[in-house]
Amino acid sequence: PSPTTLAAAFEALRARGDELPTALRILRQLVMERLIVLDCDQLAPLDTITTAVTDLAEFTLDQACQAAHAQLQAQHGAPQGPQGQRAHLWVVGMGKLGGRELNFSSDIDLVFLFPGYGETAHAAPVSHDEYFIRVGQALLRLLASVTVDGFVFRVDMRLRPFGDSGPLACGFSAFEDYLLQHGRDWERYAWVKARALTAPEAYADLYAEAVRPFVYRRYLDFGVFESLREMKQLIEKQVARRDLVGHIKLGPGGIREIEFIVQALQLIRGGRDPALTARPTLEVLIELPKKNLLPARAAEELSAAYVFLRNAEHRLQYLDDAQTHELPVDPED
Repeated sequence: PSPTTLAAAFEALRARGDELPTALRILRQLVMERLIVLDCDQLAPLDTITTAVTDLAEFTLDQACQAAHAQLQAQHGAPQGPQGQRAHLWVVGMGKLGGRELNFSSDIDLVFLFPGYGETAHAAPVSHDEYFIRVGQALLRLLASVTVDGFVFRVDMRLRPFGDSGPLACGFSAFEDYLLQHGRDWERYAWVKARALTAPEAYADLYAEAVRPFVYRRYLDFGVFESLREMKQLIEKQVARRDLVGHIKLGPGGIREIEFIVQALQLIRGGRDPALTARPTLEVLIELPKKNLLPARAAEELSAAYVFLRNAEHRLQYLDDAQTHELPVDPED
């Protein structure tokens, strides 16, 4: 399914009378059914499947965001920027959504940002903070609420500034201050894959001024070694504590370990080499041997393992549309 066919199928659902929440959920069912057939019949490679799931996420996010804005503007008017231009919620995709690598049953990790502070232009105005938080809440209900038709995507907002204790949407200036004063090394790791899903042209300035300097140091970043060692030790303790031998994502030799190798090298070297700031894992694995940062054979083995494990991940999740990475115990499964 391409963005064009997604739009056509969605319009057909709306034309027959389906309300927006229903249309979004049925669209997901149609797309996922098609992807299962293509994948299990070996008619599409991994990147076709993950790209299609990502396209679905971006399309449904855009539809939900438009509807949420329309609802709030009808009640409280539109927020305006410094020059009187209409301001919009910026939705930043993190993790596999940012890297365009979503799996069949992925959560989508999001961060909500907005340009500036003020009030909406209306007889019953609200502050921009309140407006964009309400837009975010409406968007989450449209995507994540479980109805008789299921859900569209599960959404995780814990990567926003201050996590669950922080506001749902954050203004640019507060976001920049957060990165400067409170940003931690594990958050640098999280923001490697960050990508604007709405208003990408406007986000480019914020990325250049705040996000990129936070994630990628201009000098060779030896200072990050110790924090990466600590992160790796925490991962290993978690694996040992939770007995994750049969877990293809978090277990030893699993998906997370491959991603850790790649993103650790990105954090250390990406500030001096733009080719290493690419978001997709497999794309960076192609670059690492060119930079003499990984032996060619190791990169090939990691790439093959990554594709194998991601395909296995999909097979596990096709069984019950479950968020699982555990190898099954039922012989038939």
